[in-house]
Amino acid sequence: MKPSTLRHLFNFWPPFLFSGVHVTEIADDWRFARVELRMRPWNRNYVGTHFGGSLFAMTDPFWMIMAKERLGRDYYVWDKTGEIEFVKPAMGTVHAEFRLDDVVLDEIRAAAANGQKHLRWMPVDVFNAQNEVVARVRKQIYVRLKPEARGKAQG
Repeated sequence: MKPSTLRHLFNFWPPFLFSGVHVTEIADDWRFARVELRMRPWNRNYVGTHFGGSLFAMTDPFWMIMAKERLGRDYYVWDKTGEIEFVKPAMGTVHAEFRLDDVVLDEIRAAAANGQKHLRWMPVDVFNAQNEVVARVRKQIYVRLKPEARGKAQG
């Protein structure tokens, strides 16, 4: 699937649409994505700030998808676990940017080259309009080289 197609699908996907999540960009090479969470009456918590579940949801699939697309069909890539630290109250429109560079991809490939699973923590911060961190999110992805790919690499 093309990144632009996925971006449009995400923006109409009910969990994102009804949470106020808007994917503003996914780069053609899968190395960058930008996501916003817009404040709506239905995504505020009891004290009037962004619901924490929405802050986490806006960051949920991107590391796994970007890594899967960049690593290619020779790898299994899954989300393993995630955590969020709420730094300060989140109000208004907040955003997160995901950047996946060659150094990280090379480290993942090297760690998974023997066919064993590799677990990698991928951090992203969520910022408010003043570029202050409102939340820190870490997602752990699971990567494993597929058996048939190991055979090709050794042969």
